[in-house]
This record gives sequence, structure tokens and C-alpha cells, in this order.
Amino acid sequence: MNTAPILTVRNLKKSYGILDVLRDVSFDLHRGERLAILGPSGSGKSTCLRAINFLDPPTSGTITLEGELIGLHPNGKDHRSATRRKMTARELAPQRAEIGMVFQLFHLWPHLTARENVALQPRKVQRMSSSDANHLAEAMLKKVHLGHKLDEYPGRLSGGQQQRVAIARALAQKPKVLLFDEPTSALDPELVGEVLNVIQELADEGRSMVLVTHEIAFARRMADRVIFMDAGVIVEEGPAREVLANAKEPRLRKFLSTVSTQEAVQ
Repeated sequence: MNTAPILTVRNLKKSYGILDVLRDVSFDLHRGERLAILGPSGSGKSTCLRAINFLDPPTSGTITLEGELIGLHPNGKDHRSATRRKMTARELAPQRAEIGMVFQLFHLWPHLTARENVALQPRKVQRMSSSDANHLAEAMLKKVHLGHKLDEYPGRLSGGQQQRVAIARALAQKPKVLLFDEPTSALDPELVGEVLNVIQELADEGRSMVLVTHEIAFARRMADRVIFMDAGVIVEEGPAREVLANAKEPRLRKFLSTVSTQEAVQ
């Protein structure tokens, strides 16, 4: 594994008025690493992901992708300055294309087919021809095992299939890092497995990814490393299997116990 991080998050803070959602969050993601972020609802996990690609710009802190500052203009040679200017949406677009994100909800255009949903971003942002964008979309949909659903509209797809279209859409950006924000939380239980299987296949390809999830067993199996967040801070982190088998912090032990109880009831 390359020793230089592909993604670096430093001193990330996010506040809404007097509410501090993220408080000085810092971590690295190395090339080819699979990082799982765990934590109770309201712990700041999803906000952290949205801040990384400036969908929800952080109040302070920095994110760099392969050494390039995301969302902010460096001031001269020192990008640590507190007075950096935020990029416009147009300036941010090429950077966001390098950070693919899959959301809890699918956000597919209902009037477009699966192929058209996936081809849209390459045509609009990458200025790809319609023919090339469609070929790319077909390849990405085949990768997520939906080659037989190219011309279906979202309303005729199951939730798991819609989420796989959303994953194909993120892959079509040819991102350097993939972010998954609880990608199975909106799915019926019987559809969860098909989405997790696709994510595991992408992980096995050596892709760099950050996954926010409540699927503890999957995190243990898929992730190289886990971070546990609570109340906007990182409480514990380390190798996935080691941390999940022998949690040191009481808050993490309580969380794992609660999740295990809920899974047993289901």
C-alpha cells in the first residue's frame, strides 16, 4: 500500500449556529484502503462525508486529495491560511468528479432510464459525447450486474437495483475515492445483500473508499480500518477486526452491543 495518503482530512469542524456537529476531526485514507465510519445517529458521520466533497462545506479545516486542496483556493504558497476563498460550484465540479459519492437515497432522475442516469454526468461535466457516455454507462451498469436493465426507468426498478444504478453513476465519474453514506439504510432487508455484494466487489478491486454504515458484520469483513464517531469527534479507530472484536472505549462497546441486539431482534 502506498505510504502517502490519497485523502487527508485535517481539523474538520462543522457548526450550525451554536450546534457543533463536527469537532476537530482528522484522518487519512491511503490508496486502496477501505475505511468504515461507524457511530450512532447524529454522531456526525454523514456530515463528515458531505464535507469532504464540499456538498456541505466545513466551517473550518482542510481536505486534500492527492495533495490538492479541495474546495478552497490556496493563498500564495501557504494553503494553511485562515482567509482562503471558497471555490464556486463551477470551480468545484472537476474536484467533485474525483470523489464519487453514493447517498442513502438514490436521487435518480425518474424521467431518465438507467443508462441515461449514469451517462448524464459524463456528458455534462466531462463533456463526453453522447455515444461515449452511453458506452461508459453500459459498462458501469454491467459492473454492478444491471446490464439487463439499461433501458428501465427508476420506477420499474427495486430499491436495491436503484442503489446499484447510483453506484454505477458514481463509478462513471472515474473517481479517485468513493464515499458511501449508509447505502443500504433505505432498503428492505432482503435487498441489502445485493448492494453490499457490489461494494465488496469494488473493494476487492483495490478502490480507495470510505463507507459510513451500521452493517457491523460487513464492516468487519470489508474494511481495513474503522473509525467510531460520537458527538462529532473520533472516539476510537484502528484495524477493523481488532477494534470491533476488542473495543477499548465504553461508548463503542455500548454501540456494538446495541447494534447486535437490534440485529438479533430483526
